[in-house]
Amino acid sequence: MPAFRQVGEKQLPNPILFMVWSPKRDLIALANQAGELLLHRLANFQRVWTLPPNENTGKEITSLAWRPDGKILAFSVGDTNQVILCDVEKAEILHIFPVETPVSCMHWMEVSDDNSVLSSFDNAEDESDFFLPKLPTLPKSYSTASKMSRLNILVLGGNSGFIELYAYGMYKIATLTEVAGTCCSLCLSSDLKSLSVVTEIKSTNGDPEIRYNQLDTSLLSDYLPEVTRMARKFTHISTLLQYQKQSLTCMCEAWEDILMQMDLRLTKFVQEKNTETSVQDEFLDLLLWGKSSPELQALLMNQLTVKGLKKLGQSIESSYSSIQKLVISHLQSGSEALLYHLSELKGMALWKQKYEPLGLDASGIEDAITAVGSFTLKANELLQVIDNSMKNFKAFFRWLYVAMLRMSEDHVLPELNKMTQKDIAFVADFLSEHFSEQPELYDRKGKYFNVERVGQYLKDEDEDLVSPPNTEGNQWISFLQSSTRVKESPLLFPYYPQKSLHYVKRMMEGVIELCLQKPAEVIGQSVKEAVSMALYTVPASSETAPRLFELPSLWNDKKSGMHYIVFTMPEISPCKLYIMRRATDPSRSVTNGLLSLDLGSLLSSSADESAEASQYSCLDARLYDDETLTVVLKEAVDEDKGRMLAQLPLSSVYIAEEEFTWDPVLRLDQQSADIPVQSLVLENQWRTMENMKAQYVAVNGIRKVSCVLSSNLRHIRVFEMDVEDEE
Repeated sequence: MPAFRQVGEKQLPNPILFMVWSPKRDLIALANQAGELLLHRLANFQRVWTLPPNENTGKEITSLAWRPDGKILAFSVGDTNQVILCDVEKAEILHIFPVETPVSCMHWMEVSDDNSVLSSFDNAEDESDFFLPKLPTLPKSYSTASKMSRLNILVLGGNSGFIELYAYGMYKIATLTEVAGTCCSLCLSSDLKSLSVVTEIKSTNGDPEIRYNQLDTSLLSDYLPEVTRMARKFTHISTLLQYQKQSLTCMCEAWEDILMQMDLRLTKFVQEKNTETSVQDEFLDLLLWGKSSPELQALLMNQLTVKGLKKLGQSIESSYSSIQKLVISHLQSGSEALLYHLSELKGMALWKQKYEPLGLDASGIEDAITAVGSFTLKANELLQVIDNSMKNFKAFFRWLYVAMLRMSEDHVLPELNKMTQKDIAFVADFLSEHFSEQPELYDRKGKYFNVERVGQYLKDEDEDLVSPPNTEGNQWISFLQSSTRVKESPLLFPYYPQKSLHYVKRMMEGVIELCLQKPAEVIGQSVKEAVSMALYTVPASSETAPRLFELPSLWNDKKSGMHYIVFTMPEISPCKLYIMRRATDPSRSVTNGLLSLDLGSLLSSSADESAEASQYSCLDARLYDDETLTVVLKEAVDEDKGRMLAQLPLSSVYIAEEEFTWDPVLRLDQQSADIPVQSLVLENQWRTMENMKAQYVAVNGIRKVSCVLSSNLRHIRVFEMDVEDEE
């Protein structure tokens, strides 16, 4: 009776490039060559959803990782150099950020919670919820990464030594520059003391060389509560910036629908008018004498129509009021929350002994607070402009409506008929201000009227406002002009009367980005290389295999504070599997075991004694848990004969540990003869893979499952590994 129960099998249309089990549920995420991200459930391997590539994200997925709580998937896209966070429940994109080079591997880990400092700090977490009102929701969702209390870090690795660490998957806390070559796999220890990296260095003359590096990240572990608090503030801030951005997008959408329609109607109206007199004069004539030229009358009645005018009036009003609501409820409350978090951050930066080593800088944060203040002023100005526009349009449409009713000789209700002298003056001002032809606004279509004042604030261009607000007679502004002392006071937020809301928002984002970048440089510079060793060379001919599943594989054993590195050297000793252990704390002197497992005669005792023992070589190996290694083996002699899935107990391997003395000058493959060898005998922890050229495996020891992929990358089998412990 073979071990491991097969629970699902599937042939897939597109070759699979990655497969990663969810840390918490029976879900496996797959990325294929077509650029799709697929989520499958274990039971019978059902598909839960597919996220197809789109033009915003790109279609060349280069790595994949789960957030430790299993709620978010991160994947990187090579053709657009972006990292994307995707909600697992709804398959929607929550957050996208750019990276400098394509990401070749990623690892998302959670900081282990044996630190009592942290757990007490978690309970006294973030009081912002008490002080800040809950932000109203937007039609689109935006990422709330700050909901997670315990610090988790997404590590990205790419080519030419590119390594970055993102707290909560969103905010960059370190940019490392110590390592050369392309990252093949990464593993940050859960105590944050070190980062293990396996890289491939292309040499000019020989074959590419695989190296193992251990980087000392002890600054992060020494200042863990401070790093956590800072990262949490930063994720709040970047989430809020995204919220502001989307609020503005919603405002633009509300504005565009209506005003396009209005501009079209009025511009069309002007173009069809072929008399000498200007539109403004004709409207004024209509206002003063109640009479209009036949052209104007025909245009009004046929082009605009009474019904059309009424509709236009209503839609403009509803559009304006929804923009107004967005400014008050979203933009202003978002800015208040930003000011709150930035001020708290500034307080942290002033606590020098705790936060200076992490690169928090109070003066940069001061600039960011000022920029948010300027943005708030601009949003207030927009509110006033909307208010005025609404009054103006109401009066103008009401007057024009009555005038058109009269033209069509309809009955005019008596309450509409009363126009006071004040009303007439108001409409006359509106006409002279908005319908005067402005030569600087002439576009290709002929004459253009600046009827609408709100849109200029929402245009995403660097041009100045076409008609900035009139500040004549504003007592505060004249007071400022006259007193230089007040004008230069740092307490006053600078005000940009000529600029649009979009422009001020972009300026604010730039200043905040700048103040958030410094810690990543400072923390990155503190990381030093603790160990660097050359393992072996890869023949250049093997480039065709997908690099994505390839060994070496890394594993972080939380209990014993060890990193495991598992690899093979098929060129030197095909029937051996190498395991190296290193302490996650680089300052600890422990015996860093390196040994090789002899896979040659695995089944010799359990198979029929008379049969000749087969020789096996290892195709893929992954640590299933701290004590077990899952491997895919093939017979060394007969390539196409059985492939095998097996569980190797590490507990029996590491009993008698011989010390291996490493010669740092040589590569490991040049001294492989000296590496201590352990032989293993499999009891019943194996299963032959019938009718399948098994090649790669992905495992999850918590859920007790593994997923085997064939060498053509299209055939998948899923197993429940629920096996009784050997103990």
